[in-house]
Formats: sequence, C-alpha cells, structure tokens
Amino acid sequence: MIHDVKVKPLKVLPDDRGRLMEMLRADDALFTGFGQVYLTTTYPGVVKAWHRHELQEDNFVCVKGMVKLVLADTREGSPTRGEVAEFVIGEQNPLLVQVPVGVYHGWKCLGTEEAYIINVTTKTYDYRNPDEHRLDPHQNGLIAYDWATKDR
Repeated sequence: MIHDVKVKPLKVLPDDRGRLMEMLRADDALFTGFGQVYLTTTYPGVVKAWHRHELQEDNFVCVKGMVKLVLADTREGSPTRGEVAEFVIGEQNPLLVQVPVGVYHGWKCLGTEEAYIINVTTKTYDYRNPDEHRLDPHQNGLIAYDWATKDR
C-alpha cells in the first residue's frame, strides 16, 4: 500500500425503496476537510490519467460501473516512492479511496458501460490557478504503467 493512502469499505443499505450508501462523513477518521463534490464519468475502455495535486486530497467512489483506479507514488522522501497501487472499485466493490497530496492517480473504465465517479475534494477548484499536474497516461517518462486489461 502506498504511504498515506486510505481505503474505506462502503456499506450499502438496501430496503423496499432502493439503496443508501454513505461515502464520507465529517466524523470519519479519514475525513480531513471539505472543498467540493463533483461527478465525473468515463466511457468504456477510456483511461483518465495521470493527475497529481500539491494542495488537495481526493476521495474517490465509483457509484455506477467499474473502474481500475491506479495510484503511483513519485513523492520525494516517501517511504513508498516508486510503488504503484491498483484498486478495482465500483458497484461490485464499493470502496472509497483517499488519494494523498502528491500522489499521481488515474483510472480506466472497465466493462461495457459508462462509469460514474464521485470525488469529494479537500480544496475547491481554483480556475485561475489550478492545483493540477498532468502527465500523458501512456508515455510520460515518469510512470511506466500498462493500462491493458489483464486476462489471467
């Protein structure tokens, strides 16, 4: 596991009307602050990567479909520098994954349907000075990761 990454198993509570799934609460041990909440979607087979923040933590939950969320630790001085962590999250495996400041992250939509990902960030997005550093998902000279689906 990459240093400072936290994972919270999510409990789904079904009843006669539907389902309820709490994702992140202010009284959770891993809650560190609130900036904003947003929804992003990804089409089947598409990779959205690599992103890194210097100020904010991300708290990702895939609420529809499935994604392979990948984290890469390139932080100077980190005890897990150079490590890569993979999480398959979504309807079949409801998890919240907290991505610490400085860790590159991205995902690939698995399966045949669009995936819906909710992110609760610890900072608001600054349109004039975005806290976002991007790398090409496939060839970037820093992270050597193969996004191909593994048929084992």
